[in-house]
Amino acid sequence: MSPTIYDVAERADVGIATVSRVLNDSPRVRETTRARVLAAIEELGYRPSASARRTSLRKTLAIGVIAPFFTRPSFVERLRGIEAAVAEREFDLIVHNVESPEKRDACFRKAPRRQRVDGLIIMSLSPTDEDVRYFQELSIPVVLVDARHPALNRVVVDDVTGGELATQHLIKLGHERIAFVGDHLENPFGFISSRDRFNGYRTALIKAGLDLRPDYHCQGEHSHFQAQVFTEELLDLPEPPTAIFASSDTQALGCLEAIRKRGLHSPEDISVVGYDDIEVAAYLGLSTIHQPLYEAGLRSV
Repeated sequence: MSPTIYDVAERADVGIATVSRVLNDSPRVRETTRARVLAAIEELGYRPSASARRTSLRKTLAIGVIAPFFTRPSFVERLRGIEAAVAEREFDLIVHNVESPEKRDACFRKAPRRQRVDGLIIMSLSPTDEDVRYFQELSIPVVLVDARHPALNRVVVDDVTGGELATQHLIKLGHERIAFVGDHLENPFGFISSRDRFNGYRTALIKAGLDLRPDYHCQGEHSHFQAQVFTEELLDLPEPPTAIFASSDTQALGCLEAIRKRGLHSPEDISVVGYDDIEVAAYLGLSTIHQPLYEAGLRSV
């Protein structure tokens, strides 16, 4: 049977309140008493349970994460980083998957309550001013990942520069007809990454003196299938593009699938550049912009 806090108190000849103060590193304990309690803990091999730690610290020892469509590779990789950082601190992780604006709004109201979590990480969803006021009323720490609000701490990458670098790479290869495949620039979730990458794409074209053709800009649902449909439409144009910048590797894979089904090859017939550098990208030889997804998850904690 595992030793309890009562066993430690008895061995050290103190009350359980004193043991609790030692465990929480309280200054309200004499050094001689602290040494006696620590010796008893060591001798008995006592380890406080998670529930005991929660009670003594008056914390939930849990971090909440609100993430949309977390089966997407980029979200999974960020979650891996968050989980690693949380586990190192012996906290639990409570993940809320959001697949609709209504679910997002409900999570923003329920997830941050103090009796549920000690802090909240929001991935790719931009809260409104009203949401932020609610978080502040609850006095709960909130960190955004791949999202922005001026009143909240955030972990983001420079997607505008990333989009510009991807497009510049294609321009340096000699391409002048470059298409963009991405998400809806205005969307009910408030996603910003695809819009920022498009702005980088546009900047690179303008700097190179190339036309920004509306028929080369495809925006829609973030999916492999939708990217495949967009690519088929691009290939059917009277003057199809010679290169495609896809706003994510998931979408780039859809582009490659459409190219393959036409009996064409990439990069010989049409070049494709993705974004994220997910694991499968290297396997398929996809050129892509690396994004430190795992590291972003680590830093958010």
